[in-house]
Amino acid sequence: QLQAFGGGLVQPGGSLRLLCAASGFALDAYGIGWFRQAPGKEREAVSYINVGRKLYADSVKGRFTISRDNAKNTVYLQMNSLKPEDTAVYYCASAPSLPSGLWRVPSYYNYWGQGTLVTVSS
Repeated sequence: QLQAFGGGLVQPGGSLRLLCAASGFALDAYGIGWFRQAPGKEREAVSYINVGRKLYADSVKGRFTISRDNAKNTVYLQMNSLKPEDTAVYYCASAPSLPSGLWRVPSYYNYWGQGTLVTVSS
């Protein structure tokens, strides 16, 4: 089971850190992706972490950082310089190791956590 949390309301330019915690399996055995879905839009890949790889969507590159703490069985998404267009429900998901070209495809992920809402607004 995956659980994502840490969302909230933040002003533009602010920061939030999302957490994706796993129970029942070891996160370090899987690739973990972060996705987001804004109202009326399709689910969008944000970032992905696996052994030796950290991948980002162009829209968040340089602002978001993904990391993993294996001892805590948790993956983090540090989000800085937030913009109103970052407003969405954020999800984490697990998958076997994926080629770099497939990490953006939601259907390749096996397990999904419930979403956590991030609202960027003044």
